[in-house]
Amino acid sequence: QVQLVESGGGLVQPGGSLRLSCAASGGTFSDYAMGWFRQAPGKEREFVAAITWTGGSPLYADSVKGRFTISRDKAKNTMYLQMNNLKPEDTAVYYCAATSGLFRLGIPGAYHYWGQGTQVTVSS
Repeated sequence: QVQLVESGGGLVQPGGSLRLSCAASGGTFSDYAMGWFRQAPGKEREFVAAITWTGGSPLYADSVKGRFTISRDKAKNTMYLQMNNLKPEDTAVYYCAATSGLFRLGIPGAYHYWGQGTQVTVSS
C-alpha cells in the first residue's frame, strides 16, 4: 500500500520561505509522477506543481512560477517543495499526491494516492 507523508508546514511571514517534504513508501516509484496540490478554506483543491520520478521538466501553476521549486530525491523516495517569497494567498493545506500515469498531472483526479496534508499559513 502506497503511503505519502507530508511535513514542513507552519506559520511564516509574507516574503518568507518554507520547504515541504513528502516521504513515499510502499511502492516502486520509478514510474510514478508526483504532485503538490493545495486547498484553502472554501475553495477547491488546486494544482501547485508536479514532477515525474524519472526526470523531465517540472510543471508549475502560473501562480507559483518563479517562487516555488519542486524536486525529488530518488534515493530517499522523497519529494520536496521549496516555497520562497510566500504570500498570504499561499495559505492553504498542502497535499502531495502520486500517480502511475504521466498525463493530466494538473488534475487532482489523475492521482491515485494522497497524503494527509500539511498546513501552511502566511501571515504577519
